[in-house]
Amino acid sequence: MAYRDIKELLLSYHPADAHEQLFKNEMLAFFSTHADCFERSLEVGHFTASCWLLNKVGDKALLMHHAKLDRWFQLGGHCDGNPDMLAVSIKEAQEESGIRAIAPVSSEIFDIDIHLIPENKKEKAHYHYDVRFLLQVVSDEEVVQNAESKELRWIDKNGSELIHGNRSLERMFDKWVQQ
Repeated sequence: MAYRDIKELLLSYHPADAHEQLFKNEMLAFFSTHADCFERSLEVGHFTASCWLLNKVGDKALLMHHAKLDRWFQLGGHCDGNPDMLAVSIKEAQEESGIRAIAPVSSEIFDIDIHLIPENKKEKAHYHYDVRFLLQVVSDEEVVQNAESKELRWIDKNGSELIHGNRSLERMFDKWVQQ
């Protein structure tokens, strides 16, 4: 898949609600204001890339219980200078799930979110400008947990295993179910 820059991706993205529209506007402004917006060293915040990862059949999505933040999230992480957000989301999904054979369902943005990361021993509080893609496992590989997570869990479309109270996860879940 051909690389598309974040500005092009964001301009072509159609937000699902008013929150996402606000995120889109803030992300475009952040991108135009900070040349180093993909670098973790930018202390006010930086772009991150994540995904809603589906199993091979497409009837389950993988969530991780983040070890440091002690909350449930989608798979994803820092760009570390790489502006190819789709490639970063695939790399992060591979690293965090242990599954190598992962492909995009689409090269378009699936969801966006801006959220505050609390201060910790290594860094000040800062924002993640998170761009999410819909990815899918294309093999029969099993997940392999790493040190970044306390648990990896496949959830299905009936919603019984969805972790409630995280509007960001709920929004991605709703988009997936409505496909």
